[in-house]
Amino acid sequence: MKFRLRARLTAEFLGSAFLVAAVVGSGIMGERLAGGNVAIALLANTIATGAALLTLILTFGPISGAHFNPAVSLAVAIERGLTWRDATAYIGVQCAGAVFGALVAHLMFGVRWYSFSSHPRHGGAQVLSEFVAAFGLMSVIWGCSRLREDATPFAVASYIVAAYWFTASTSFANPAVTIARCLSDTFAGIRPADVPGFIVAQVAGAMGATFLFRWLTPVGAGAGEQSASLPASGPAVLVPFEQSDAVKAP
Repeated sequence: MKFRLRARLTAEFLGSAFLVAAVVGSGIMGERLAGGNVAIALLANTIATGAALLTLILTFGPISGAHFNPAVSLAVAIERGLTWRDATAYIGVQCAGAVFGALVAHLMFGVRWYSFSSHPRHGGAQVLSEFVAAFGLMSVIWGCSRLREDATPFAVASYIVAAYWFTASTSFANPAVTIARCLSDTFAGIRPADVPGFIVAQVAGAMGATFLFRWLTPVGAGAGEQSASLPASGPAVLVPFEQSDAVKAP
């Protein structure tokens, strides 16, 4: 089945919203129930986020490709899996959906519908962590989508669960999620002043992995031939999807 741009954008909006609602909501719930034990709160946050991400990829992936992440959509556009027009639209609805998800999470838990976070996440270690997190995420996406397509949703969710714990920043790895979390003065928040550094690192990490995997696993490579472009209709990044109103980017 082929899906028009409007349907794909709706899927990206909803997926981004549910993802951030899971991140912020589970952070609030975990902090309330953990009795001051930050490790338990983080564990609860991790499990909920990983489980939500997996189900959202499986649900919306066949419609839009389940990016839910501007860095992913940018990388896909660079690899010619989306037109730049569609990628721009994807990024817009991802950011809007992420913010909406944070606001809904606040309302569900009876806290102020928005509040700028006071949670500091600054310094070279945090920025490096976001570069590593995004680089690893895009490596998993490109490697699995090109070589082990059926495993991609499970691999991506598993990587995020792991990266919560092996990166100092708890692996935001997503500009839209980062923007939304600066509007949440809760366990999952980030100070607005720290957002630009995170986003730069995330985009840089995603681009680094994209160019590496262009060389490691060239799409459409035959004997003595290499091609770095992705088809305009599946497989495209997380799961196969088809675009009914988009043409392959030049």
